[in-house]
Amino acid sequence: MVEMSESSEWKKALTNIIEKLRERHYKKMLECLEKIPKSVKDDTPREEMTQTIIEHYGEEESIAEIKRIMDEEIPRKDAPIQDLLYPFVEKQGKKRKSGPESEDQQESPSELKKKKEKTESNDRNDDVFKENNAESDSDSSDDETQADDPGSPQSEKKVPHWRQSIKLLKESRVTDGKPVGGKIIQKCALRTYETKEKQEKKFFHLAVADETDCIKVMVYGEELFNKVEEGQLYLFTDVEVDVVYGEMMMKVIKHSKILMTNGIEVPKTLELQSPFFPIKKIKSFQDETAVSVKGTVIEIDAGPQIEFQKDGFKVNTREFKLEDETGSVWIKLWRNDIEQLRGRSVGDLVRVTNLRTNHYCETVSLNSTDFTKIHQVKAAAVQNVTMQIVGIIEAEKEQSEIYVLINQKSRSFLINSRLLAEVFDVKVDDKFKFRLLEKIPFSAKGIINQNKIQDLKAAKAKKT
Repeated sequence: MVEMSESSEWKKALTNIIEKLRERHYKKMLECLEKIPKSVKDDTPREEMTQTIIEHYGEEESIAEIKRIMDEEIPRKDAPIQDLLYPFVEKQGKKRKSGPESEDQQESPSELKKKKEKTESNDRNDDVFKENNAESDSDSSDDETQADDPGSPQSEKKVPHWRQSIKLLKESRVTDGKPVGGKIIQKCALRTYETKEKQEKKFFHLAVADETDCIKVMVYGEELFNKVEEGQLYLFTDVEVDVVYGEMMMKVIKHSKILMTNGIEVPKTLELQSPFFPIKKIKSFQDETAVSVKGTVIEIDAGPQIEFQKDGFKVNTREFKLEDETGSVWIKLWRNDIEQLRGRSVGDLVRVTNLRTNHYCETVSLNSTDFTKIHQVKAAAVQNVTMQIVGIIEAEKEQSEIYVLINQKSRSFLINSRLLAEVFDVKVDDKFKFRLLEKIPFSAKGIINQNKIQDLKAAKAKKT
């Protein structure tokens, strides 16, 4: 059991943590505390929530749960929060190691070493991606080699003492009066915002990387747009740091300066990347939360659509549907981002970074941002499958689109109309679509490649 003095200390620390949370982060924490009934959450004042959490979770479980929420859900990995949590998390680790558990429950030295290595790896900008069992594009066995590489993001030994590293900046949210240096790895177009006085002002975004990490930068003022170039090295002085839509952002404001510099070695593989989450988890997030996702493309819409923005301008959009082991979600690409769908096919395994959640009625989808990238992990493979044809989307003379079930999952495919007509034993004429409808549902075996059916044969001689 936890001693009474430890209990008092944890209550004090938890109270301080709750006090430091912004309102939206506090509400997010409450959403994640599923053991506490909603009515209790609604009726309990913020200043009394510490006791309520401990009553419902107990001492040790509340420590672990708050740690998980601060690391994964909000997240708050900055020093003001983590310094309050660390002593209690460390005590729990020591008790588990030396406590009276059975031999089967004790962790072996090799298991402890693996856990430590995983924790260290999680601190290197890949934590959420690995925690959710997503496949990494690189072999984790390279971690030790990379840590010794002065150009690797895992190493900070080349960052001089007078400059604040981006990794430490994101953890602490302070510059300590030091400039932040880095390479502009992406520069976005000018955007417009409206002040409280109804004046239109300009701003633009940058992605800036140093030896340790990458951060999104918001630059106010049109005059600076032509003074900074993608691919160049700069120092940023007197900047502000804030959390915007759940991710850390550096802001270049009125008194900030951008100076050209040299001598910063940025790893070629470093890129701006919001945390990765499973699709099911993403659907529980608040609107406008920054996320990345990995999954299989299961549907791509026919072509760009035109949408009207509030200012009346027309914008091209295109959507595709992504699926992982937890669910599926539609992703809408805006403006030039739709070009990233070129060469992508149904069945491709992809990583999509830097998206924002979008809530409409009771539906959650994802929108692209200026920094969205689609990375192909694995191209769709040619497969022999058994399917049930349950719908006809289009039935033209040359090509048709059908809706099928494969392993209880629905997908649409393109197929040569003459091949489809031969299998269904119907004619390709003006009544082609209606003749097909009379025969479905229809069981068949076929060869699929990306979003096309290359070969098809009836699984049974009659309608099923």
